[in-house]
Amino acid sequence: MTEPPSRNPEKASAKTQQKRPELRVRPTAPILPPSNIQGSALMVVISIMAFLACLTLGGVSMVRSTAASWESQISREITIQIKPDDNLDMEKALTQARDLALTFVGTKSGQIVDEAATARLLEPWLGPGLDLKDLPVPRLVIITIDESNPPDFDSMRALLKESIPQATLDDHRTWVDRLVSMAHTTVMIGTGILLLVFTAMVLTVVFATRGALSGNRHVVEVLHFVGAESSFVATEFQKHFLKISLKGSAIGSALAALFFATAGFWQSRTLATPETDQATALFGTFSVGVLGYAGIFATMIVIALLTTFTARLTVMRTIYEIDTLRSDPTRTDGIGS
Repeated sequence: MTEPPSRNPEKASAKTQQKRPELRVRPTAPILPPSNIQGSALMVVISIMAFLACLTLGGVSMVRSTAASWESQISREITIQIKPDDNLDMEKALTQARDLALTFVGTKSGQIVDEAATARLLEPWLGPGLDLKDLPVPRLVIITIDESNPPDFDSMRALLKESIPQATLDDHRTWVDRLVSMAHTTVMIGTGILLLVFTAMVLTVVFATRGALSGNRHVVEVLHFVGAESSFVATEFQKHFLKISLKGSAIGSALAALFFATAGFWQSRTLATPETDQATALFGTFSVGVLGYAGIFATMIVIALLTTFTARLTVMRTIYEIDTLRSDPTRTDGIGS
């Protein structure tokens, strides 16, 4: 006798499912190709913009740090200058000027700049082996003061003039004002350059986004016509430009960080040369420090976000124009033609 067919529905359903072919969902392709000539060119432009922005930021940071260091050093000291005279005992006058200055509240210490140190100060202009006795070179007394409680400079100046007519007091206020003005001017110039770089980058992204939309306008119109929301299309473009901007800004920021690291290393290895000494005196150290590198990283993130936000706004604006053309029956240059 033949065995009756199985009446178990679960077994029958399992056999049927085993015979059916598996349905595979085809992965959706992105609206924009992952890489093309326009994307590569945009990445290069963003790299250059990021490099210039980070270079400007690091330069402004270096100048501000150097100006702050100069201002701090100048604010901590005042200088008494005594001009030579035939009837003046220079060494006695230097000691007397130092002692008079130290009697004022707010002074900490005084140092007489000896002849050897004075000759070293004049060596870059007058050459080595200078004999100060042959030249009417003024002598200096450096007084260290309390920045939080400075002495009465007017009274000190009057007392020195009365006791030693050849003595003059320089409190460096003019230099401090010039340094503060220079620092503010440098910050304004750097801010202006950063704004120009960001503006150029935004315009470049706008043109690149519109170019990508023009090349894929039929795809965007079809997607939008069948019901795709503007946010969906904008998100696809946003992802595409986010990847490009992250790569470009990372390359430019890394090159800027490498530049500052290389310059700092070169400066540390050539400190004894006159060229490096002059550069250090003028610009300070080329090392931007931890805050400088953090600023470079922050600039990279800002550039990536700004690029992405610009691309999204451009796409939304373009889709709005498409909707306007479709809803206007009098226009024949859009999708309704």
